[in-house]
Amino acid sequence: MPVTFSGPLPKAADVVVIGGGVAGVMTAYYLACAGQKVVLCEKGRIAGEQSSRNWGWVRQQGRDPAELPIMIESMRLWEGFSQQLGDALGFRRVGVMFLARNEKSMADYEAWLTHARAHGLDTRLLGRAALQAEIPHHADWVGGLYTASDARAEPWVAVPLLARLAEAAGVVIVENCAVRRLDVAAGRVSGVVTEQGLVAADRVVLAGGAWSSLFARAHGLTIPQLSVRATVAQTQPAPEVWRGNAAEPRFAFRRRADGGYTLAPGTFHEFMIGPDALRHFKAYIPLLRRDISSLRLLPKAPAGYPDGWGTPRQWSADQITPFERIRVLNPTPNRAAINRLQDHFAAAFPAAGRPRIARIWAGMVDTMPDTVPVLDHAPLPGLTIATGLSDHGFGIGPGIGRVVADLVMGRAPGHDLTRFRFGRFTDGSRIDLGPTL
Repeated sequence: MPVTFSGPLPKAADVVVIGGGVAGVMTAYYLACAGQKVVLCEKGRIAGEQSSRNWGWVRQQGRDPAELPIMIESMRLWEGFSQQLGDALGFRRVGVMFLARNEKSMADYEAWLTHARAHGLDTRLLGRAALQAEIPHHADWVGGLYTASDARAEPWVAVPLLARLAEAAGVVIVENCAVRRLDVAAGRVSGVVTEQGLVAADRVVLAGGAWSSLFARAHGLTIPQLSVRATVAQTQPAPEVWRGNAAEPRFAFRRRADGGYTLAPGTFHEFMIGPDALRHFKAYIPLLRRDISSLRLLPKAPAGYPDGWGTPRQWSADQITPFERIRVLNPTPNRAAINRLQDHFAAAFPAAGRPRIARIWAGMVDTMPDTVPVLDHAPLPGLTIATGLSDHGFGIGPGIGRVVADLVMGRAPGHDLTRFRFGRFTDGSRIDLGPTL
């Protein structure tokens, strides 16, 4: 696999970050800006998995109330990065629209307005006529929820650019360098053992996306995190039906800088059953009940995937690990789902016609039973966890990085992180799914 960030791997650091997605990159960046000596180890390539395979939305609208303050901060950070990096980032404030097919959705949208108003967002509820004025010539939606200040960026371009900023700030980034195990001494983290050798560090951040639960379990830590397959498509250049990002249950779209669209099958995801899925089944019952109509169950993940039936759960530091056997998760996309969303798009916008597909791909989304992340110190001293961003991590990534960096350094994070605590699934708390949108 080609290497863009090659280190070299040092013998020691103040902090090691495991994982080169947006959360890991941004955590490393803010640590380095604070004067910490940071190493980021990525088993494959920077943004090789979900951080480059998402929709590209930078969205405040519809967030869990506990996430919203961090997301508002993230929007300010995106603005700053855009000014620093220019058009290459692809950042544009083009708005987000949730489209309602019935009055039940409109009622849910109206309920979320309470959170928007509490934080001074420009979110509005649009009736049929107002929606027609905003998105002309559309199908018969009854209305929508609209936040004009929401934005988009180009994921595959943006996260590597942010990694370059981190490198310029002093972060040593090493691709093709899997962390095999934590090095633990006297009951606390003392470093990491990578495939390239030992790095001594008394603080480690686990930001491994879909692989985090597997890594944590090898150290006796349980994170009820699972992965779902999400398929996405890029169209050929097509007439503009709307400049922004929009979604309804059947399909979602984002105007791209290249004149096409990024299309996705709305709320549809595919859940691959494996040992962890069975182990954590009880915790996921509320989510399954809520989303069962938009979820397809698959009997197993491909061999070697984080929750694959034959994937090892334990290994020694001198063994090749699952992280080295699959450098980048590259699931096969669901072509039938893409065919359906082409039909839905054409029915919604008859004048635009059926979009022609340029390419399709899929990613594995790391999700949690309550669809919000874990941002907390682990029970193992020296380890901080940032994972489970649940299909909306790209936009909030800069704010997550800033918060996690302060956690690592023992500073006040500036936001209430109670909802994101590590122990919320074992302390008797009720699983809170947040708003239904």
